[in-house]
Order: sequence, then C-alpha cells, then structure tokens
Amino acid sequence: MRTIRSLAALAALAPTLLVAQTYTATGGGIPDDGSTIDFPISVAGLPQPLDTVAFGLETVCFTITHTWISDMELRLVAPDGTSVLLLSGIGGDSDDFAYTCLNTGAATAITEGAPPFAGTYRPMGQLGLVNNGQSGNGTWILRIRDTYAFADAGTLIGFSLTFGPQPATYYAPASTDLPIVIIRTDDGATIPNDPKIPADMGIIDNGPDEPNHPTDPFNDFNGRIGIELRGNSSQTFPKKSYGLELRDDFGEDQSAPLLGMPSESDWILSANYSDKSLLNNPLTFDLGQRMGRYAPRWRHVELWLNGEYQGVYVLTEKIKRDGDRVDIARLDEDDLAGDSLTGGYIVKIDWAQGDNAAGWVSDFAPQASQDGQVIEFLVDYPDEPLPAQAAYIEAYVDSFEQALAFEALDDTVNGYRHFLDVRSAIDLMLVNELARNVDGYRLSTFLHKDKASKGGKLVLGPLWDFDLAWRNADYCRGNDPTGWAYDFSSDCPWDGKQVPFWWSRFQEDPAFVDSARCRWEALRNTVFGVERLHAWCDSMAAELAQGASHNFQVWPILGTYVWPNPSPIPTTYAGEVLELKAFISARWQWLDANLPGQCPTTGLTDGVPAAALRARPNPFTDVLVLGTTAEFNGGPQVQVLDALGRDVTGQFAAAPLNGTSLELRLRGALAPGAYTVLMRQADRVARVVVIHTL
Repeated sequence: MRTIRSLAALAALAPTLLVAQTYTATGGGIPDDGSTIDFPISVAGLPQPLDTVAFGLETVCFTITHTWISDMELRLVAPDGTSVLLLSGIGGDSDDFAYTCLNTGAATAITEGAPPFAGTYRPMGQLGLVNNGQSGNGTWILRIRDTYAFADAGTLIGFSLTFGPQPATYYAPASTDLPIVIIRTDDGATIPNDPKIPADMGIIDNGPDEPNHPTDPFNDFNGRIGIELRGNSSQTFPKKSYGLELRDDFGEDQSAPLLGMPSESDWILSANYSDKSLLNNPLTFDLGQRMGRYAPRWRHVELWLNGEYQGVYVLTEKIKRDGDRVDIARLDEDDLAGDSLTGGYIVKIDWAQGDNAAGWVSDFAPQASQDGQVIEFLVDYPDEPLPAQAAYIEAYVDSFEQALAFEALDDTVNGYRHFLDVRSAIDLMLVNELARNVDGYRLSTFLHKDKASKGGKLVLGPLWDFDLAWRNADYCRGNDPTGWAYDFSSDCPWDGKQVPFWWSRFQEDPAFVDSARCRWEALRNTVFGVERLHAWCDSMAAELAQGASHNFQVWPILGTYVWPNPSPIPTTYAGEVLELKAFISARWQWLDANLPGQCPTTGLTDGVPAAALRARPNPFTDVLVLGTTAEFNGGPQVQVLDALGRDVTGQFAAAPLNGTSLELRLRGALAPGAYTVLMRQADRVARVVVIHTL
C-alpha cells in the first residue's frame, strides 16, 4: 500500500517536474528590399500553459550571415500574436550573428556585446511577454526585417526556441505620474514605415498629483488611429518613433485635442532613444515658444504598444498648416494666380523626398560640394501642389537665393531682405548655435511663406528635430562647445548633406551680424539665461524622475554607447541631466564671447530692465507702438539708434497714446535693419531691439 501511495504521489508531482525542451528550425534568405520575412517553427507537446514563474519560453538562439548586421531587426511572434523585439540596430557594419542566444537572465545586454555576438545576451525587448498564459503549442515566427533596403543581403541559417522551468519575465510599471498612451494595432500587426495601419488608441491622464494606471479608463482620448514608423536613421533604433493620424470609424481623418494641446488629426510619438536626457527636443521647443515663435507643443507620456511597455515618449504636434500651428493661408486647388497663388507654403530641407509630392534642387551649391553635394528642397504643404503652385514656390525661393548671392546686401529693393523675414533667420540661427546642432540648417530645416497680402516673405522655422543637438553627437564636432554649427563644411566636407550657402553669406552683412548680436543681448539673460535653462532642466528632470526610471528599466542603456553618444557617457539619468546643463553653460559662455557684431549701448545706465519695454508690431514698417509696465510721470525721453549706434530719433514722430504707451511714426524713409529703442525717465532706462522692414 505504501508503494502504491508513493507512486501515486510521484504521479501527482510529475507535472511540476518540468524539464527544458528545445525546438529547432532552418531558415532561408533575408530580402534586402526593406520588406519583412517570417520564418516559422512548430512547437508541440509543451506540458502546460506558459507563465513567468513555473514554465515558459527561456531562450531564443539563431545564426545569421549578413555583411552589415546593424540593418537587422528581429522579432519573435508567439502563436497568440504577441510580438517581442529581440534586437535592432546593433553591431554597426560588422558581419554575422554566430549562434547568438537571447535570455532575460543573461549577465550582458545585447547592446553591450560585440559582433558576432557568439554567446548569450539579454534581448532588447521583453521576452517574457509571450509567457502570458497561452498554451505555447502552435506556430511561432522569427520575423526579420532588413531596415536598410537594397544594400546588403543575408541569410538565416537556423534558429531555436527553448522552453523550461526558468521562464523569461517582463517589466511593466503598475502606475506612473506621466500620462499613459495605449495603442493596439489591429490583429497585433507590425507597424511598417509606410503606409499607416489601423489601430486603437487610448490616453489616460488623471491630472496633477494623481497616479495613472494602464488599467484605468481612457479619459483623454479613446478612438481609432492610423500609425506608421517615423524617422530616418532613428528607424534603426530598437525604440521606434511613430506618426499618428486620428481617424473616425470610417477611417477618415478627424481632429481631437490631446492632453490639452489644440485639436488636430496628425501627431508624433517621438522616442528620443539616443537622447538619454529625454529633454533635447522639449528644451528646443520651449526656447522657440519663449522667443515668441510657434514651436510644436508637447507632453511627456509613457507608451504601451500591443501590451508591451515601451518607455517614455514625447507626444508632440506635427508641423503642418493650421491656425494653431503654422498659421499661414490655406492653398486650394483653384489658387493658381494672383495673390491667392502666393501662399501659403511650407518647405523643408531634409532627406529624400519620401511622402513629399514635389521638390527641387537648388541652383546654388552648398558651402561644401567637393563630392557634388546639392541642397534639396521638399514641398511639405500643400501635400500635392499643382504644377503652378510648385513652380511658384520654387521660383520664389530661387529669387531669394539669387538676391542673396548676387545683389548688394543692403539693397532693400532687390536684395535678400525683400524676400526673407530676417528676424526669423536670426532666431533660427541663435537656437541652432546655442544647441550646437550637428543637423542644423541642413536637415529637418523648415521655412514657410504666407500670401503676399499677409506679408508674404520667407519665414525660417519652426524648430524641429534637435535630438542630436545639445552635445549628443560624437561626429563633426557635435559635442564641442566651441565653433559654429553653420560652418559644418569645415568639419565634415565629405558629408552628403551640407549647409546652404545662406549662412556664411549672412555673416558678410554687417546689419545681419549686428542684429543677431542685438537679439542675443536681448535674450542672453532671459530666454537664453543659463540660470533659467538650468532651472528648466532640473524642473523637467524632477517631473520625469519616475518615468525615466521606468524607461531605463526596459531600455538599460545608461552608461552604454548608443549612436552617436559622445564620451564620457553618464551612467545615471541624473548624470545625463548634469551633462546637458554643463554643456549649456560652456556653450553659452563661448557664444557670448564670440558672437560677432555690436549692439548699441550709447547712453545706457543701470536702470529699468529691457523687459519693462515692449514694442509692437515687431518687425514694423511705418508705425511702432511702445508700451511700459509703469505709468509715465511727466513723459519719457525716447531715443532710437541704428545698428552702428547712430541716433535716428529725428526720423520718428512721437505721440503718447495713454499713460503707459506711445506711438512712433516714421517721418520718411528708413533703411531696413535692427534698431535699438531707448526710453529714459529720470535715471531709469529701458531698451528694446526692433526690426524695421519695408
């Protein structure tokens, strides 16, 4: 009887005495056209459902021959459709994965390994997500995509899956103090580069000081979207950026406000994978907004995609024509002549044409063209310009370039100022230089133009894509706090994307140079002030403390090189923020000491700060209204100086409007450019820099 009982006890225990089981499959060729290929493996006979405690998937192994392995992206897809990222964008231009195994218990992350990665590493994604209670028996898929089309071919030699009693686990925060975005693609489909595929999206935002849980009801947005991958070189990173389009139940665009931002249909989820401070783009956008220009609004969020926690993202507006974004006239199909043809347009200097239906190559070589480099303009709005519209904006930009290259720089009739909003060029330059943006001027550079009846000049901006700025590039002096970003050709003349000749030519214009210095002087202790920028970084880092902790749990890259991080690489999130602040200080000091030009200071004494004086409109043509923050007592003395410090007050007629404002009206002609307006009252002096245009 005892023997029978012992055998019965062993039989009862048998299901828990689980041993590892390995399944293998052969592979095949990997296409080099950017498409995805699935390699199946059949699994049968697993004794129980998969979980993260007792029994589940432990290890994935594979051997791949390929001559540029950073092009490889591998995902594992379980029978129930759960998809997990294994690796992406690692190994550079090296060859092959030589029997590479991925296991969540490995001591070394795959991002820390070296080609050909022979051995066992932690995967990039959360392998344990497949251990979710599914049976595990069925068809598994190793999904491979060569992210750089038509360059290098490869072959999957074979792969294996091992299931056993030490299953992979996964990380998912139970709550966060950042808003939560949850996206599920239809049928768990993999998101392509193009076109957008359908998905559901919900946003949870319970308000300040209230935690957000991924199980909470959607209370900010709940609806259908289209989603696609976004970016160029960033698409090789394992943490992807996405473009979103809000849709109704019929698949048509619909607008909605997200997280307090103005209503629109198009949005961006920016991953900022290589920017470990998670602050570069938000910092840049904040500067643009504080300078009085439109820059995309944004919110930090945490993203769940198809059940997998993805980390901290920046949900931001897409640059597009809109009354709340780039506020220029709508251009319709019948706007083919006269004033209606003259605007509005959005153009960018960027990578290959992509979704842009129209574009052209500049007639003017960039600052460096030793390898035949050219400047490419892409029409971003309208999406599909008619031939007359495409021809008009190309001719207008060409006229600007012709004037800048060949006409006298101070010619207000035929010169470049007739075509360009100079103040916008100065603002774009100052931000690119403060950030030492290695992509500045030559990539992700936008310009727009309204109708002639609404001003109609080229306006440079909005600011966009500064993730490799602020000392986050180890090439072309991107981490050097000295030197000029616009002089990119001196550092990297071989690069295929060069800076237009505009910026070196602007430096030959004394009025431009002096105006840039005056603009810097006006902002150096306020918008650009080091103390303010440091305080902003500290405030945002505190707001991101919990989210950053979550982010670097799933992307353990602190202290690890991610292209193109310069050395030394901080090992903590706090260290990343300190590094950013240190660069801001060093760069500010260099710019303050080296930015050329002179801003008039004749007659200035200590007194009322410039912030006490406001001017509108700025730029102005013939009438300028000055306002102060305090009542006049007996009337102030007003003085206007040109960029060389000469007094031109006599060319204005002054008239008080009320107790805190007065009007300056031009008596005759005045050369366009920067002017300093000073308002004195007793020993108090305030000043403001204004731009006069024709």
